[in-house]
Amino acid sequence: MPTSADTLTEARRLRDLFAAKGAEVVKADVLQPAGTLLDLYGEDIRARAYLTSDPLRGEMVLRPDFTVPVVQMHMETHADPARYTYAGKVFRKQETDETRANEYVQVGYEVFDGQNPAGADAEVFAAIAEGLADLPVRAATGDIGVLMAAVRGLRTTEARKAALLRHIWRPGRFRALMKRFGSGQVTPARAALLAADDPFTDAGADIGLRSRGEVEARIDALRADAAAAPIAAEEIALIDAILGLRETAPNVLSALRDIAVDMPAIGDAVSGMDARLDALTAQGVDVSTLEFEGSYGRTSLEYYDGFVFGFYATDRPDHPPVATGGRYDALTAHLGQGRAVPAVGGVIRPDLALGIRAC
Repeated sequence: MPTSADTLTEARRLRDLFAAKGAEVVKADVLQPAGTLLDLYGEDIRARAYLTSDPLRGEMVLRPDFTVPVVQMHMETHADPARYTYAGKVFRKQETDETRANEYVQVGYEVFDGQNPAGADAEVFAAIAEGLADLPVRAATGDIGVLMAAVRGLRTTEARKAALLRHIWRPGRFRALMKRFGSGQVTPARAALLAADDPFTDAGADIGLRSRGEVEARIDALRADAAAAPIAAEEIALIDAILGLRETAPNVLSALRDIAVDMPAIGDAVSGMDARLDALTAQGVDVSTLEFEGSYGRTSLEYYDGFVFGFYATDRPDHPPVATGGRYDALTAHLGQGRAVPAVGGVIRPDLALGIRAC
């Protein structure tokens, strides 16, 4: 699908704006190895990305975003600190809404700097806001790190905490797990399986891809989970309170400080948010009116693990966000084979920016 000349001009303007802030202009191949994305997100990515098979290179994917290839490039250079900007098309399947574009231009600004994470968060947010300065947009923010810290602090098994952390970006599944872990109930079918002295009795010949040892290990894990005490109702209520927060950032910070009294595990994340608000203020952002949602960012690609944000047209709530971004420290550790570099970035869709400007 051809891209309009106006969109390309706006993309160049934004890229040059970020380059003027010290960002290196980089490019990424349109065709990317699919293995990395499948390792990161599992088979779910097949529903969102265009995959193809190459006789020599194996399974490939049309670039669904720039973050993963930019992180891979950065981890190979060992530069620290570093800033990057880019502009180009990304490709996303749209299975339920034919009005949404399946290919569009993204312009991004990425900062890799572990010296001052709060300052880097504020820098990226302010840079994206500057790129949209002439548009009637509102900003929404959140912090996945607060929720992750709360889950890690639950008084339950490590296996249960790992399951909840894995499904943070799937709100429905996360809620179902919280309900099950809090009730202590086991389905009749699972109870019968777990109660059997030898679940393989009369099972017949081994079939499928899993070995008997893998099945036995899974049954042992299910038995351990069934024997675990339910998550306390008070802790579930605290998680619900975090997810239900929706107010200005200073008011949310105050509420989180109160929650931290009963859930000390979120203390460091709350302190990080406090430092971020100070850094945003230093960047000229009016945090007194900045929106914060406890559940914001949970339906995005699964690499954000800290500060998250988005910009939306103030008079078109039906439109997708014109810009999004956030912190993704864990992604750098995954792609860097254990070597983590704190990182935060944001992207703007110039076509949506032009649409808002034209209204």
